Amino acid sequence: MTLALIDYGAGNLHSVANALKAAGASDVLITGDAAAVAKADRIVLPGVGAFGACASALRGVPGMVEALEQRVRRDGVPFLGICVGMQLMADTGEEHGVHAGLGWVPGTVRHLTPRDAAAKVPHMGWNDVIPAAPHPLIEAGEAYFLHSYAFDGADVLATTEHGGAVTAAIGRDNMIGVQFHPEKSQRFGLALLERFLEWRP
Repeated sequence: MTLALIDYGAGNLHSVANALKAAGASDVLITGDAAAVAKADRIVLPGVGAFGACASALRGVPGMVEALEQRVRRDGVPFLGICVGMQLMADTGEEHGVHAGLGWVPGTVRHLTPRDAAAKVPHMGWNDVIPAAPHPLIEAGEAYFLHSYAFDGADVLATTEHGGAVTAAIGRDNMIGVQFHPEKSQRFGLALLERFLEWRP
């Protein structure tokens, strides 16, 4: 089983790769090659930075978006988006202008505006993951977050509390995205990755 960890210049690749291996992945391929992604059995899209820059970088890899559309949307292989990788599943993002996402899950990524003035932005550190809908990959626990923008839309699987409810995970069909960093979330994060590796959506 080949797991493609997409390299488009916008992710914490080696930390994620190490976490996937610790969770039991035997064949992690860090790749920016669309042809390799088009043959992968599982796909992980990490992301660190601004939504628009990440979207532009992903679209800048020849054939990558097309390979993702084929393998994830049409072939139905398990997909995991992490942090901005999750946000890119949305229709649009509003960080430094309006930018098109992949449009896989209806929604918009907007600036985090807590109702409680004591809640700082960026949202950084450990916080509870609270399941919002039953899903085989999502369990209650504590995870590590670092973000200033948050998903607002459909198919929310979990939230966290930061001056109000904030989306922590989204998903539909064979796709799931998490706003937190599994690779920085110790046992909770490794357990999520273990479930992803076993997932048969």
